[in-house]
Amino acid sequence: MINTIHDATTVNQGRKDRKTHLEIKKTYAVVQYSKFIKDIDRADQYLSYYSVLKKIVKWSKKVVLYLLNYVLFNAFFVYRTLNTK
Repeated sequence: MINTIHDATTVNQGRKDRKTHLEIKKTYAVVQYSKFIKDIDRADQYLSYYSVLKKIVKWSKKVVLYLLNYVLFNAFFVYRTLNTK
């Protein structure tokens, strides 16, 4: 993995390999990627259910509607996060 933000330090995962019984170590970049990719995958999954890009031919309209779709989803996600009871 090529990364310019994190250095090549390894982090102990707190788990052991089943066969060798050695500690599992991962680079810090992989740990951070795994931590944040879940939300991105979930957002893409939610947006795929109600796609607004199905019958639009012109590319400029697709770009505008794609960005608007993400803005609306992010606003909904922030609202849902802040208003949990």
